[in-house]
Amino acid sequence: MKTKRGFIDYSLDKRATLLALFRGVVDACDADPYLMRAAKHHGEKTGRKCPVCKKDSLVELRYTFGDQLGQYSGRIKNGDELLEMESEFGEFSVYVVEVCRDCSWNHLCATYLLGDGRERKAPRKTRTLEDEDFASLK
Repeated sequence: MKTKRGFIDYSLDKRATLLALFRGVVDACDADPYLMRAAKHHGEKTGRKCPVCKKDSLVELRYTFGDQLGQYSGRIKNGDELLEMESEFGEFSVYVVEVCRDCSWNHLCATYLLGDGRERKAPRKTRTLEDEDFASLK
């Protein structure tokens, strides 16, 4: 990705969490059910093993957030979608989360900014079934 900037790696925090987990101080294998469902359906397999259970079920999720994304902020995107988005939007954040589908280990791996840097308005809000006024039209 050409416009990746502001990269923050959370490896040291991950290491500290794993040390605390193995000492019995914290319980880090506590993924939210929604996160587990997202990992099952949208997770991209990594080449790494889970640091807790040592199985090959570790996946990554990339969440996107930003004012310019409008109602699409907070969605999970794959690598190809991020490549398209970096030329369509001025600036948005990407949060990379790793999740083990077996033992529920989850941790924030990295964050970074993408986008071409030009200020844009958020896309027009498309009405969905979740909108109150949409349901009353039928």
